[in-house]
Amino acid sequence: MDVLLSLAVAAQLICCIGFAVMRSTADRLHYTSAGYAVGPFCVLAALIVREHLGSIGLDGIATVALLFVPGPVVIHATARALRRIDFGEIAARDEERVE
Repeated sequence: MDVLLSLAVAAQLICCIGFAVMRSTADRLHYTSAGYAVGPFCVLAALIVREHLGSIGLDGIATVALLFVPGPVVIHATARALRRIDFGEIAARDEERVE
């Protein structure tokens, strides 16, 4: 359990350092998305090892699911907004074709 919590702290620390060191916003998004996934799963694994799948374990699964499911959606929306700011309007491939 202590190893899993140590991995979670190390993963979050690496994500924070990477976020602070990277220069572009797109590069920072990669570390942000890793922060949504790696650390919380290690904490969840430590919680399940200690508490098993009781009430607390199921609450932990629900909490990590609430982080993991909308996390990639938020990162993707942020990346699309960044691309729109940098390159203008984004058109789908079907909209670009004129027949």
